[in-house]
Amino acid sequence: MNTTKIGWIGLGKMGIPMSQSLIAAGYPVMVYNRSKDKEEALKASGAGVASTPATLIQQTDVVILMVTDDKAINDIFKGDDGLLGAGVAGKIIINMSTVSPAISKEMAAACARQGNHYLDAPVSGSVKQAQESQLVIMAGGDETTFETCKPILETIGRMALLVGDTGAGNTAKLVINTLLGIQAQGLAESFVFAQQNGIKNTDLITLINNSALGSPFIKIKGEAIVNNNFNAMFSLSNIAKDLRLAKDIGLSTPLAGVAYQTFQDAEPALGTEDIIAVYKQLHI
Repeated sequence: MNTTKIGWIGLGKMGIPMSQSLIAAGYPVMVYNRSKDKEEALKASGAGVASTPATLIQQTDVVILMVTDDKAINDIFKGDDGLLGAGVAGKIIINMSTVSPAISKEMAAACARQGNHYLDAPVSGSVKQAQESQLVIMAGGDETTFETCKPILETIGRMALLVGDTGAGNTAKLVINTLLGIQAQGLAESFVFAQQNGIKNTDLITLINNSALGSPFIKIKGEAIVNNNFNAMFSLSNIAKDLRLAKDIGLSTPLAGVAYQTFQDAEPALGTEDIIAVYKQLHI
């Protein structure tokens, strides 16, 4: 039985399986979510429920956040009954959300002023990897804090790597998601090009999967195109948001610039669908 009490904020498609991995590993877990119906699945798994972020941090040792964007982080920390209003010290807050390096630096400084510790630790992987505890975690922050939290992170993922000071984890995630956007657009373009020249979708993905270009991402998203299945595992709106964050910190290379614009253009109509729905944007 693990004795570290963990608070979890954010029960979306990733947050639910990630927090359930901690429960399965024997950690006492308490959750908070703005949409209260999502808390029921965690209660059924044995988690406690907190009424506010402030209550959550008061009753736990480590608080983990997995939410959508900078605004959600700001609200959780600074809102009414937020983490910063709890008046506690000696806690660790791990922000696993894909957000800007700037918000991590701001919140880390605020935590330090209260005697608490902060790690940014976003993840690479989607729902399937979260369900199987196979996420790759990149962290930024103090090394001692990271080593303290490493057993928790390695319960959620298959590896956890400290890549630098506060904000470095967020930066690394934006680098990886820039490549993700480029790959998604490249794959979609290959299908469009093949179709324009009489190559069947099924033949194309068979060839790619058996070539040096084959990868889990290509296989999953290629099959999604073949099956016309664009249900969101990682939404197009999320990659559009991540590319905006990347641009904000200086992204300006040629391929990334094209991917940035394509996903911004696609977001209004296709944002709720999967990232590979960019195929629809290009298939005109």
